[in-house]
Amino acid sequence: HKKCHLIHYLRLSHHLIILNYLICTFDKLKSVSSEDINITDAVFDGVEVRVFEPPAKRDERLKRSVVYIHGGGWALASARTSLYNNLCRIMAESLNAVVVSVEYRLVPEVCFPEQFHDALRATKHFLQPDVLAEYSVDPSRIAISGDSAGGNLAAAVCQQLSKDEHLTIRPKLQALIYPVLQAFDFNTPSYQQNMNMPVLPRYVMINYWIDYFNGNYDLAHSLVINNHTALDVGQALSFRGRLNWTSLLPSSFKKNYKPVIQTTGKAEIIREIPALLDVRAVPLLAENETLQLQPKTYILTCENDVLRDDGAMYAKRLEHAGVEVTLDHFDDCFHGCMIFTIWPTDFSAGVQTRNSYIKWLDENL
Repeated sequence: HKKCHLIHYLRLSHHLIILNYLICTFDKLKSVSSEDINITDAVFDGVEVRVFEPPAKRDERLKRSVVYIHGGGWALASARTSLYNNLCRIMAESLNAVVVSVEYRLVPEVCFPEQFHDALRATKHFLQPDVLAEYSVDPSRIAISGDSAGGNLAAAVCQQLSKDEHLTIRPKLQALIYPVLQAFDFNTPSYQQNMNMPVLPRYVMINYWIDYFNGNYDLAHSLVINNHTALDVGQALSFRGRLNWTSLLPSSFKKNYKPVIQTTGKAEIIREIPALLDVRAVPLLAENETLQLQPKTYILTCENDVLRDDGAMYAKRLEHAGVEVTLDHFDDCFHGCMIFTIWPTDFSAGVQTRNSYIKWLDENL
């Protein structure tokens, strides 16, 4: 079993191996509290979390809260790396909020749907009245949030929570940072425009999806040209209207790009990986009845990012479903920029996007 995991992991591109080596081997921080923020590690229904708590203020009864799910292609990073530790600490300080950062399990240890289940279990545990009381959290002022693959999990968890009739407490807001939301079309204008963009080129995003689904890398070329959602793939037909970027995107995003729709494709890909059409993995494909149940939403997108259009299309679909949405687009920013605010990767794009995100939470939570 361990040998299989090792072989699978070695198949990851050099890009992923080097990145994970840098951010996870050397950079796990212990839960060191400061005068301003109390940081503790806990377990919520079997899932590890890191909790950031500001000190109680005089006459203050209950605090706001954010459940945060980190990015990294479902395979990289950690709630304990300095990048996410720093982000969550700053959020807790700036918002005077309890921040719960979810340490879900990663590829190759587990694949879909386990990352989703971990995020859902931890969030549902936190939303219990007695747990919220333990952390002095106001049950009516909770947001769920995440970046990149964490934005994917946050959106999927939020959809699941909205359909759970037994829940008495649900998030007031969702805030998604350059989220990855679909694996239906790898030729949206932003995928075409940014296919070779550093940090997240298209082939790397496709590899993340294949690893998340425990699929075969031999499928990568078929996915790149949308063979898995060709017009003769019956399973995909009913979803096509939910992801028609020609009607969902503004002309400033569409530019002169043309849709890539194959007439004949490979239906066996969906049979082999049915999760490609599973809304728990691809929340952009959810039905309108589910979207109508979503809370007030913030979506941050960057121009230099293959995932720009995922976020923009989700914003438009939520808007059509009657949800109040803020689409916060940054023309000069790139995928992943928001966590790069610490030397030696302290980019102005990181500070700019982080400040905008925190400002929206502060005004709406």
